Amino acid sequence: MKRIRTATLATPVLTLVSALALTACGGSDSGPGDDAKGGSGASSTGGASGTSGASEKSADPAADLDRTVLSKSEVKGFTVRKTDEKYAFATSQDEIKLDKADCAPIAFATNQLPLGTPEADLTRVASGSKGPGAFTYVTLATYANDGEAKSTLAELSGAIKSCGKGFTAKAGGTTSPYDSVAAETASAPRGADESVAFRFTTKFKNVTHTLRAQTVRYGDTLALYYAVDALAFTQARPGNAEIATPVMNAQNGKLR
Repeated sequence: MKRIRTATLATPVLTLVSALALTACGGSDSGPGDDAKGGSGASSTGGASGTSGASEKSADPAADLDRTVLSKSEVKGFTVRKTDEKYAFATSQDEIKLDKADCAPIAFATNQLPLGTPEADLTRVASGSKGPGAFTYVTLATYANDGEAKSTLAELSGAIKSCGKGFTAKAGGTTSPYDSVAAETASAPRGADESVAFRFTTKFKNVTHTLRAQTVRYGDTLALYYAVDALAFTQARPGNAEIATPVMNAQNGKLR
């Protein structure tokens, strides 16, 4: 089977609403048969070049992603579910307007949107281990070939370097401020071709929150992980979200 890749936030307010809704309503179960949509800084290489992916490209990349994404109870201590688009900051790349166009990959990566122009993509959200409000979003995206996936990840890396002083994203009358963006050092997981990680800060009611994302490339697939501490917004305390390691390890294991 050919490998599959990734790319996920909403504004603090919308993220909070989404988190509370997922906690209260349970969302939709994830597993085989779910629909797949058709559509920072530090980089490190891992594994030998050309070891990722199968030799033959699948004729149905959306179905491949659907089979490869984490299922509801696949990670001990976590529940994995579909996201609900009605809580999304934006449902397509075109809906997001930026004051700095070069920062688009960061906005996409933190709003459950794929990077670049994949052949297929989907998103799931995992919660559980640290209690209500701690979420790790997983966005998988598959591209026409390894080269396109690699250049797409390079665009994200470039955005991280050029958007350090922050930017503003708008969608549907809502504004999402990114006060600062910074690369983080994150080793590429076993078997991965490369990885790019970053954090950004945003203020909500004068309280600063730090959120994190990491994108891992396996051949022509990108897996984007994005962490949100939604409970911190409700409690008016500084948030310092961390990507759930068990979730990342489990998903990466299915992409190797």
